Amino acid sequence: MIAIIVLSMSIQENNPQDIINYHESNVRGYCRQFPFIIHSSEYSTITDTDGNQYIDFFTGAGALNYGHNNPTIKQAMVEYLNSNGIIHALDMATEAKIAFIKSFVENILRPRDMADYKLQFTGPTGTNAVEAALKLARNNTKRTDIIAFHNGFHGVTLGSLAATSNPHFRNAAGIPLEHVFFFPYDNPDITVGESLNMLTNAFTTHIEERGKPAGTIVEVIQGEGGVNAARPEWITHLRKLTNQHDILLIVDDIQAGCGRSGTFFSFEESNIKPDIITLSKSISGSGLPMSLVLIKEQFDIWKPGEHNGTFRGNNLAFVSAKAAIDTFWSTSDFIDTLKQRIDVVTQALNEIIKLVPAELTHKGRGMMQGISFVNPDNAKIVAETCVNNGLIIERAGPRDEVIKLLAPLNISEDELQRGLSIIRSAIQEVLG
Repeated sequence: MIAIIVLSMSIQENNPQDIINYHESNVRGYCRQFPFIIHSSEYSTITDTDGNQYIDFFTGAGALNYGHNNPTIKQAMVEYLNSNGIIHALDMATEAKIAFIKSFVENILRPRDMADYKLQFTGPTGTNAVEAALKLARNNTKRTDIIAFHNGFHGVTLGSLAATSNPHFRNAAGIPLEHVFFFPYDNPDITVGESLNMLTNAFTTHIEERGKPAGTIVEVIQGEGGVNAARPEWITHLRKLTNQHDILLIVDDIQAGCGRSGTFFSFEESNIKPDIITLSKSISGSGLPMSLVLIKEQFDIWKPGEHNGTFRGNNLAFVSAKAAIDTFWSTSDFIDTLKQRIDVVTQALNEIIKLVPAELTHKGRGMMQGISFVNPDNAKIVAETCVNNGLIIERAGPRDEVIKLLAPLNISEDELQRGLSIIRSAIQEVLG
């Protein structure tokens, strides 16, 4: 017993990494992929405790669209804290909440003719928003079924997990995941017309066999599922079908939203208006937890307190979210720069694909792009090589076969080019 206690103390005192390995649950994930200890972060750079610097093409799985510790956003938070602004207030009215709502409506919703949408602040994570959206669709229609799509990811709490396709996550549920049916997602390897026909036939068959579903939930760009970008015509047709059959359309914009697609909402290119939209990740602008559901006015049938949560009013996140919107979305300057960054990424990835066209495929759009490998082992080795060479990047897809780029939207062109160069060099090293 004494030896065990001494060993435990030795582990805790002598090696910081051992503290993680010894005490944290086996469920930990990203600290296995990125085996260093973070000391600080600024803009697009993370520095570890040994002084090594990494360009960040991961950005908290898309939660840091404006980079780490943006000075304008951080200053707004510091001033709020120094003024003793309230942090926790559930869903009570606060100055911070009202200021955020005003900025969000004026700079995001009204210019897109969406000012009639209601804002619901849910618990702090994306899956909380999805749970609320699914519940609201079912309550509105008094139906049970939800339509989701192959390779979609919507969270890991039980309701959103039922709409998540990946068996790796589904197998951990412990109970049957019911009342969600998976349709084929848009397939770029076939014509748009063929893909639209498949979607129409899937709806027709489901309605004939089970009746109308309550709602459909979709990512316009699938993140975890492999950086699959649906074509605008496919999203437009999905909206047409849901309108035709009186089915609520939920767009999960948790990762692809807040500018990641090239526009604030990922569906703007398709010129549609979803019935419900879920936002999280980068909505706070700072990495603080915040989650938001946008609801067309006629579907906001909640009774007071019917869906709640202790942390549905993170006022410091309201402050940082307002600062992000005011800084980046109140003028066209940010969008112009964003388009330039997207062009740089797209051109670079298309050039990289030409290195080994039999092995590599370009995925995604906007600042949510990636490279798919025929052999997932190659994707793993390339990602590890990138980390060893100073670039943080993750993998996605049902076989982890895609390296996914989620660089900050406001990354400098120099850092962006250096990160892309690391990817190119890693692929050349691994694939010869």
